[in-house]
This record gives sequence, structure tokens and C-alpha cells, in this order.
Amino acid sequence: MSDNPCPAGAPSALDVLQNVFGYGSFRGHQAAVIEHVTGGGDALVLMPTGGGKSLCYQIPALLRPGAGVVVSPLIALMQDQVDAVNQLGLRAAFLNSSQDPTERRRVEKAYRDGQLDLLYVAPERLLTDGCLDLLSHGKIALFAIDEAHCVSQWGHDFRPDYLGLHVLGQRWPNVPRLALTATATAATRSEIVERLDLGGAKQFVSSFDRPNIQYRIHPKTQVRDQLLRFIQAEHAGDSGIVYALARATTEDLAASLREHGVDALAYHAGLDAARRRAVQRRFLNEEGVVVVATIAFGMGIDKPDVRFVAHVDLPKSVEGYYQETGRAGRDGLPATAWMAYGLADVVQLRRFIAESPADDLYRRHQTRLLDAMLALCETSDCRRQNLLAYFGERIDPCGNCDTCLEPPETWDGTIPAQKLLSTIFRLERERRQHYGAGHLIDILRGNRTARVSQYGHDQLTTWGIGADLKDTEWRAVIRQLLARGDLAIGPGGHGVLVLTEQSGAVLRSERTVQLRRDLPAARGKTRSKGAGGKPGGLGGAESPGAKAAAELSPDNQILFEALRAWRAGVAKDKGLPAYVVFHDSTLRALCLADPTDKADLAGISGIGQAKLEAYGDQLLELLAQHRSD
Repeated sequence: MSDNPCPAGAPSALDVLQNVFGYGSFRGHQAAVIEHVTGGGDALVLMPTGGGKSLCYQIPALLRPGAGVVVSPLIALMQDQVDAVNQLGLRAAFLNSSQDPTERRRVEKAYRDGQLDLLYVAPERLLTDGCLDLLSHGKIALFAIDEAHCVSQWGHDFRPDYLGLHVLGQRWPNVPRLALTATATAATRSEIVERLDLGGAKQFVSSFDRPNIQYRIHPKTQVRDQLLRFIQAEHAGDSGIVYALARATTEDLAASLREHGVDALAYHAGLDAARRRAVQRRFLNEEGVVVVATIAFGMGIDKPDVRFVAHVDLPKSVEGYYQETGRAGRDGLPATAWMAYGLADVVQLRRFIAESPADDLYRRHQTRLLDAMLALCETSDCRRQNLLAYFGERIDPCGNCDTCLEPPETWDGTIPAQKLLSTIFRLERERRQHYGAGHLIDILRGNRTARVSQYGHDQLTTWGIGADLKDTEWRAVIRQLLARGDLAIGPGGHGVLVLTEQSGAVLRSERTVQLRRDLPAARGKTRSKGAGGKPGGLGGAESPGAKAAAELSPDNQILFEALRAWRAGVAKDKGLPAYVVFHDSTLRALCLADPTDKADLAGISGIGQAKLEAYGDQLLELLAQHRSD
């Protein structure tokens, strides 16, 4: 590019968007961010996953002189990131520990010679004296700090190396810096600004809403069976991610899913690096692969056709949950965020917090995060309203979450709550004893277990007064009282239940307790709304591309599958993920537009100049063959 950011006759941002990336117009704040950064301004950019954050630094890097330096924590994904932009005709490379010395020297020379548009660097390498010296011998267009929430020391993805990135502004004060993330509350935004020294940066905060994602949360019963029914009924053959807290759980669930015909792989930090890379590669390059993982998996995954994200354990925070579920439906087509959680999850996470070696301030912060997650799970109102309110955004009921589609029944749980709290009160006051949920339920239901008899708890005045509720119903009461703050898990992380300051008002009937009644998860539930509120089915026997083919005519559905088969062959030959060649949405647009020459092809969203030259003739031949058939 020219040495002047905006010389006379230079392409505009819109020209680059259309000719390089193949999109007709900008979305949301993209145009404003690009104009601001191209002009030399710093920015903090918050856009939901799939909202187009990468364009906010890729286009200014092309419009400004020099190379855009992209700070990414994802060494394992850098090759895929570089492959994707190289397919667009950009000159991109990366520097990380996976390279041999010869390849590293080649990339360094290309940077010094001005032969790169984008250079991806991991933060730990960027902050070395050698890399900083290298950058000083070339022209830097901008610094893009991706996944900027990793700088938050109390966040779910904290990376210590991010704390050193403030030196970029000190060393290169005239080079614009962008900090980009999909997930940050107002407090996290403040932390990003402070730790990256971005006090003068303009902030661009987009809506956090992902209307194409349907949020559903169910009580956990037999979670292995629940998950299998969900996948078989709604997402057979689809790509998806299943999150679990324990490494052993990922292995067990993946094996169970494979036994029932699901192409499932386990991923966790305990696997060796080669195995993790192999799992990640299969997930990115193949269709219909399900990865069962700890939170070690997923950040930076650009796969657009992930049709579901499932949680079989309660996430530790709303921010973590939003970040993880946002990996579904990046292409804007219908996707599902499904979760099953139970009382044991709450006890386990409370124990993790209690046993943390951190100070009391940290533990209180983690408790507040967990309380917000519980409130999301137990709400009777619109799930999406609750989720977005956490990030300070207000919306009307969405009509596309479980509580909107099937409004939960509520009931007056004041008397059961009083029975439970009274039992805890008597054990605390009369015997200085504390117990967990199972033992308390045995007392209330009149179950004469060996432990109940041993401690004489069948002599309590509350013995047997709760026999009208089942065990599962009592556990729902306890879960919701915990979420409301009328009950707490005692210190020490042993799962015992204790009274709170709010308990007294319930015991004295000064406050009523409205609870939601748990409903069993429906089998083969169908989606009533798709992206943007349009009808869209989620039947059980669809092919992996069925969502993208929704609303196509039968003839166009045949063409769509032919295009997908052609794309799969190209991707295999080039060793690329299929979506790097073309997204499903681009194939769908080809079916609807039926272009007959390259001029028509150039008007299809997702077909820029480089892809037009690389694939235009093949596409036109395939389309012509379909018309003749």
C-alpha cells in the first residue's frame, strides 16, 4: 500500500470490503471503527462472536502503510487464521514457537522488506526483546490486540502475558491500537482500558444479542441420556461443542456419544499437544464433528457452522457462558445453546471457590459471578433478557428461548421454603449441626436412613413434614432458594446449607417465595423462530447443511448439496477447512442468484476478487451443468 494512509486515488474502505472480502456493505459499527483506526485513532471494540471484528483491523491494515500486527493468544490456530486471509489474496504470516528457524527467518525478512499485510504474533513472543527489535525495523500499520478480555485478571480467560502489552503504546505512540473482544461487562472494559493503557481510546460497543441462538436450560437428571437425546433429535450430523468441567467427563461423554453413532472427540489440557492439534484440525476441517471439551477449547475458533453448544455442567460465570455459547451459529443461521445443570453443580463450584488459594476479595468476586449465573438458570422471565441485562443491555422478550417458547409454570413455594429453612434453623440452633441437601431432604420426606436414625433427626419437629414433595422437587426448591439468596452453602466448601440474612423474612412470612416448576425437557423440540425471527426447523434427520438450505426450493437444495460437495473437494486438495473456501451462506446465495458470468459472481456476498479468480470458472461450470440437468 502507499505510504500515505489515504492518498488521492487510494481505495476506500468500502472498495476493500467489496473487492477483497466480497461483502456489499458494512454492519453495525464496522465502518466507524475502520474510519477511526485508519485515521490513527486507538479503539476498544466489543462485538459479539460472528459480528465481524476481524474486518475492523484487516481493512485498516490494508489502507495504512506497513503491516498490521495482530496479537493473538492462539498459537494452535494461527495457521488457520493466516490460511483464511491468504485465500482472500492478502499477504499474511505468523511468528510462534511452532516454526523452525528457517521459516521464522523467512517471515522476519518478509516483514522487514514490507512484504506483509498482516503479521500474527502470540503475546509471549511479541514481548521478547528479539521480536520488539524486529518490529522496530519495519513499518507497523497498527496493533490489533485480539481477545482483549484475556487481560482481565479476574476473568475466565486470563493470560498473564497480556499484562505486558501496555508497552506497545509507550514504544510506538503514533501507531493506532485496537483492543477487540466479544465479551466484556462495563467493569471488564474498564480493566482492559487501564491495563492496556488505552485511556484515550474511543469505545465501540455493539449489541450483545445473537438472535439466531436459542438458549435452553434444563434440570440435570441423567445428563448423558439428556445430551444424547438432544443431539439425536435436533442436531444429528451437525458440528457442535459440548463443555464439561472435568477432563474425565469429556473422555466419558465422547466415548458414550461415539457408541451411539455421534462422531465425538474429547479435548482437554491433559492431552499432549499433538493430540489436541489433531482434534482441533478434525473439528475445523470436517463436517459433523462434535468436540467434548473443557473450556481449554474454543477461543478463536472461526468455524461458522457450529450448530450447537451444550453445557453439561454449570459455567462459572455469565461471561464465560456467553463467550462459549457464542461459538455457535457464527454464520447467522439458527443454532442452539443447550445446558443441563443441577444442585450438585452449585455445590461443586462453591467448593472450588472456598478452596481457592486466592484472597477473600477474589472469592467474593467469584461468588458474585456464580450468583449471576444461577439467576440466569432459574429465571422465569425471558432467558435472553436476563443474559443481556448482565452486560447492561435491555431488550424486549425475545420469543426464541425456552422461557419464551414454553413459559414456565410458577407456584407459591413459601411453605416448602419455610419447612426447609426451619429444619436448618433447628439443626443450627439446637444442635450446632450443618448438613447438605440430601440429608435435609431425608428429614423432610421422613426417610429413616441409618444416618437420620444415628443422629436422632427423626425426633425433629420437622421430621416428615415435606413428604408431599418428591426428592427432585425438593432439590429444585433448594436450587432456587440458593439463586434467590434465601439460602447459602456454608464456608469450607463441604456442601452444607446455611441460613442467610434473607432467611428470616421468609420464616416470618414477611416475604413470599414464588418458584418455577421444573418441566422435563421435551424430546425432539422444534425451533419456532430462526435467525431474525424467521421460521426455521430443527428436525432430527437433517443433513449438516440443512439449516443453510432452509427455504430453498427442492431444485436449489440439490444444487446446494452439489456446491457443498465441490467445496469439500477443493478444501481437501488445499488442506483447508471447507468454510475457508466459502461459507454455507455464500453457497446459499449462489443457489438463489444463479449467476451466469463472472460479473454476476462478483456480486455474491463472500466472493472477493481473489476468490473470483481462483474459483470463478469452476463455479460457473458447475452452475451451468446444474441448469442443463
